[in-house]
Amino acid sequence: MTAASGAARERALGRFLSVADFEREAARRLPRLVHAFVSGGVEDEVTLRANRAAFERLMLRPRGFAGVSDIRQEVELWGRCYASPIGIAPMGVTAICRRDCDLELARAARAAGIPFILSGVSTYPLEELERQAPGTWYQGYLPGDTDRLGRILGRLERAGIDVLVVTCDTPVAGNRENNIRNGFAIPFRPSLRLALDGLAHPRWLVEVLARTLVTSGVPRFANLYEEMGPAITSEPKQGFRGGRDLFTWEHMSWIRERWPGRLAVKGVLHPADAREAAARGMDAIIVSNHGGRQLDGALPSILALGDVVKAVPDGFPVMIDSGFRRGSDVLKAVALGARLVFMGRPFLYGAAVGGEAGALRVCDILKAEIARNLALLGVPDLRCLDEGTLVPMPPRA
Repeated sequence: MTAASGAARERALGRFLSVADFEREAARRLPRLVHAFVSGGVEDEVTLRANRAAFERLMLRPRGFAGVSDIRQEVELWGRCYASPIGIAPMGVTAICRRDCDLELARAARAAGIPFILSGVSTYPLEELERQAPGTWYQGYLPGDTDRLGRILGRLERAGIDVLVVTCDTPVAGNRENNIRNGFAIPFRPSLRLALDGLAHPRWLVEVLARTLVTSGVPRFANLYEEMGPAITSEPKQGFRGGRDLFTWEHMSWIRERWPGRLAVKGVLHPADAREAAARGMDAIIVSNHGGRQLDGALPSILALGDVVKAVPDGFPVMIDSGFRRGSDVLKAVALGARLVFMGRPFLYGAAVGGEAGALRVCDILKAEIARNLALLGVPDLRCLDEGTLVPMPPRA
């Protein structure tokens, strides 16, 4: 890329001022059923909407004359310093939005100095991705089978993964009726509807579908289990759900005894699960309702956070995802005790529009919002945020 083309791309991305701007543009560029898969939830999407509405129940109380010329938003976790309290959450089959999207997200995270979690339902081989973007975390949908667990752990160790995130909220698939109505399924099934939708979105048809098929063929479930899986149009030989309904806390203890790296549990909403994770030697938990994509009616993550933080020992890392779109949302979570806030859709919208540069632009927007809002709150250092910054509002009658 020439300097001129790079400057032109920067100017083009500069017109995006918020995550919502990227979401609108992604909705325009992506086929309708692809965008619906990314943006939608399950059943009546009660939790999907509640995730956003919950932030309106937490208002901010600023202080004045605090001296905010030197704003600090860096975060320390496990001896590492991250540039901001945000990270990129795991997202499956991102290749339907952007060719080599997993790699572009990982590179953007590394360039921005924030963590990236690679989904187990991803298509870019984790070994190659870790080589190109060292420090990537891996999120697994693990089976309740210790023989297979041992082989999966071996693969992750050989690849150099040192943070393993195990998702606890997907023992069975959520009821994603919107996907069924749109004729969208994983494993992916080509259809006349998708073909017509693609023809109406020629940029996606050429830059995503055609380029992917020509350069590397149909994407594969590269990282779902202990070995490279089949094309995303086929069912893995172990089954797509792979015995997840057999997985228990005893399997987490089994992993803890054998996994030398950091180990986190994602999908925690109940304080009892938080206590269980800490008692069994986990290194962190991630409060999450899967972005409203599993149990409809589940508690919004931000409203579950306070009780979860109180349930674990002081200093135990608690992270969060689901529903975050603004820097102010992030600060509310940090004030309630979150160490890091992960976001999926916002970064995927950025990548769908502009690849690595688009994801970086999303990160820059969020960092700027965080810095600006810290100054307006009169809190020059992120570490000084606490519950006194927040004022809960009563639910609307």
